[in-house]
Amino acid sequence: MVTVRLIADFLEEFAPSELAEDWDNVGLLVGDDRQQVASVMTCLTITPPVIAEAVERGAGLIVAHHPLPFRALKRLTRESHDGRMLLDLIAAGIAVYSPHTAFDSAQQGINQQLADGLQLVDAAPLVPGETTLGSGRWGTLFAPISLGELAQRAKTFLRIDGLHLVGEPDRPVTRVAVACGSAGELLDAARQQQCDALLLGETRFHTCLEAEAAGIGLVLAGHYASERFAVQQLAVVLADAFADTNIWASRVEQDPLSWV
Repeated sequence: MVTVRLIADFLEEFAPSELAEDWDNVGLLVGDDRQQVASVMTCLTITPPVIAEAVERGAGLIVAHHPLPFRALKRLTRESHDGRMLLDLIAAGIAVYSPHTAFDSAQQGINQQLADGLQLVDAAPLVPGETTLGSGRWGTLFAPISLGELAQRAKTFLRIDGLHLVGEPDRPVTRVAVACGSAGELLDAARQQQCDALLLGETRFHTCLEAEAAGIGLVLAGHYASERFAVQQLAVVLADAFADTNIWASRVEQDPLSWV
C-alpha cells in the first residue's frame, strides 16, 4: 500500500510547485504524509457531496484541483463552510493534495491539453516563466478556420453542449491562445502574441468588451468544463503510476451552472 507522501512526490514531479502562481496554495494541504492509502479520488473542487463520496468509497486521499483551504484560516470551526468541510475530512482521515496552477502550467498540464485539443501547432507558454514553463499557451492552427468553427472544436473536445462567444462567428482565426479557469488577465498577453482568439473558462464582462474592442475573439467554455476533463485524465495518470491503488475521478461532481 502506498503512502500519501509517495503520491505527493509523484504529483510534485508531474506538476512542480515552482510553476504555481505566487498567490496560490498548492501541495499537501491536509493530512499526514505517512498515512497509507488504498484509494485515491481526484476532483475539481471539494464539496460536501464529493466528501461524502470519498468517505463512502474509502478514499484516503483527495487530489483536488482547487485548494482547500485556499486562504489562511484564523480558526477552524463549523461556523464556516470551509471549516465544516475540513473538519469532516480530518475526522474521516482523508488527506488533501492540490496541484492547482502548477497543474495548469505543467508540461502535460491543463493548458497544454487544451492546446492539443484545439490542435494548435508548436504551442508555447503565453506568459513564459523566468526559468520554466509559464502561464497559458498559444500556437497556430494548421490552416485558418472561423471563430465559430474554433468554438465547435472546443465543444467537441470538452464534450459540452454550449459556450459563450465574443466576436463574429465567421471571423477568420489562425493564432489562438488558451488559459483554463478564470484567466481574463491574460488577454493582454494574447494581444501581444497577435492572437486572433483566446479560449478561457470564464472572465469578467468588461474583459469581454476589451477583447471585442481589440478584435480578439473569446471562446468561454465555462470554468468547470475548461478544467474538469483534465482532472479525469489525472486519475488515469495516477492509476498508471500506482497500479495497485484504487484511483478514480469523482462521479458525483458536476457543474453548478447549467444551460436551460
